[in-house]
Amino acid sequence: MEEDFIKSLKKEFFARRNGILADAMRRNGDPHAFVMGCMLSDIIEVAARFTPDARSARALWNDRDHRECRLAAPMLFPRGEMSDEEAHRWALDVLTEEEADVLCHRLLRHLPGAWVLAAHLVDGENPLTIYTGWRLVANLQAVSRAVLPPAIQAKAQAALAQPALPSSLSHLLRQLLTN
Repeated sequence: MEEDFIKSLKKEFFARRNGILADAMRRNGDPHAFVMGCMLSDIIEVAARFTPDARSARALWNDRDHRECRLAAPMLFPRGEMSDEEAHRWALDVLTEEEADVLCHRLLRHLPGAWVLAAHLVDGENPLTIYTGWRLVANLQAVSRAVLPPAIQAKAQAALAQPALPSSLSHLLRQLLTN
């Protein structure tokens, strides 16, 4: 059953492939071995046609070679079934900023322990882990419309003061501090 699910999903992605976009993504350093070049809107549309299933979503996430599978996995994981420990493992396993964006927006921000997870991730050492943490903070702040807690504001200001901060993270932190 799980194999049929994944086969059907990959078939849908193949039908929506965009070779020009896939080639551009590879040239720009996408680490996945298989990139169909599907637009995020296509991935969302395909994922919506399938019933969320934790086991299949885990199999998709564990397929580190396929970009589209990794992006669909958070969309297909039932929110009520993800534990804090599994959420932490997925956050540490992010391969690209795009994966972090989708994981945080589609899944992690809906979990009860999301603020705790975000606070832990922003203190990480891996740049993608840190980015994932700040992306999650941004998603949580957007949903709650609350002012960022002072401790998180201080961490964001300290992070902005670091030299050689990636531009994507710098932009994200500036947005957080101005909202």
